[in-house]
Amino acid sequence: MAEISAQLVKDLRQKTGAGMMDCKKALSESDGDITKAMEWLRQKGITSAEKKQGRAATEGMIDSYIHTGGRIGVLVEVNCETDFVARREEFQTLVRDIAMQIAAYGNVEYVSTEDVPQEIVEKEKAIEKGREDLQGKPDNIKEKIVQGRIDKRLKELSLLDQPFIKDQSITVDEYIKQSIATVGENIKVRRFARFVLGESPEAQEEESSQE
Repeated sequence: MAEISAQLVKDLRQKTGAGMMDCKKALSESDGDITKAMEWLRQKGITSAEKKQGRAATEGMIDSYIHTGGRIGVLVEVNCETDFVARREEFQTLVRDIAMQIAAYGNVEYVSTEDVPQEIVEKEKAIEKGREDLQGKPDNIKEKIVQGRIDKRLKELSLLDQPFIKDQSITVDEYIKQSIATVGENIKVRRFARFVLGESPEAQEEESSQE
């Protein structure tokens, strides 16, 4: 069995918000593999961050970020549960980081994959099913390939699934969960808008449809 170091337990606690003993147990059950330990915690319903994510979040703040040169701007609304947390430096740092993330990833259009409209999903499926490299393959194999490509495409559109710009080893979703564990409240990105100098909304939609 792999040795479970204090640093490994600390890392798992930061990622999940679970208690120390639960993290030790998860790492022991997963032979020190932090990814498997996170899955174990989720399966057991122990992860405190995920428990908090079911709670209502109606406070928070709207923030803006203007990229260097003034050619890209972002407006984002991030919610928490209380005004007290909204005023905390940790929360305000998170909101600013998310705004910077949106500015950096121009392909992101939705908060999560669940927000992608069904008509876009169906359109992407139709495109993938018509690709030449799938012709002649058995239907069951074709469906698996298409679904895999669709899942990848939806994640490309989703803010929460992007690698966090300040730590590429975690996603934006995992960064938010770490913040939930820190402040003790649910945090949710509600909506955002990204503006590019000289680009019309019609041009943005056309570019998105051609990707």
